[in-house]
Amino acid sequence: MTELSVEKLTKNYSLLHQEISALIEGENNMFANIGNILAAIKFRMNWFWVGLYKVDQDELVLFMFQGPHACTRIKKGKGVCGTAWEENRTIIVEDVEKFDGHIACNSNSKSEIVIPIKDISGTISYVLDIDSAELNTFTELDAKELNKIKAVIETLI
Repeated sequence: MTELSVEKLTKNYSLLHQEISALIEGENNMFANIGNILAAIKFRMNWFWVGLYKVDQDELVLFMFQGPHACTRIKKGKGVCGTAWEENRTIIVEDVEKFDGHIACNSNSKSEIVIPIKDISGTISYVLDIDSAELNTFTELDAKELNKIKAVIETLI
């Protein structure tokens, strides 16, 4: 990534954090806040798909999202989302075709980042899933900045 690209990405994240703060300030409805956060991420960063999957027993179930239709249920340990949940870690995938066991919900998705989200008890209750229509979209800078947004979401759930 070039210095100019890093500078632009950093500026976009700064604006995104400001937008999210403004959108949720004074609002206590979790659904309204999460919906606005997902929309802000999708449209500020111009990514293909941004959404949450909710843990329901041994599966992730599609929750709120921005973008085209998606897989409805994902088993623990399956695909990028299920693996991030099972391993309790952020996963960056440069090329989804090279991720063993990738679940192709939409053929336009080329790269992905998935971040587990914990509830107040410290249990993973959601995963944030973001897809790009371009290869090699996500970096450690994205992981760092999106984990800041994850922390905001964790205060809402």
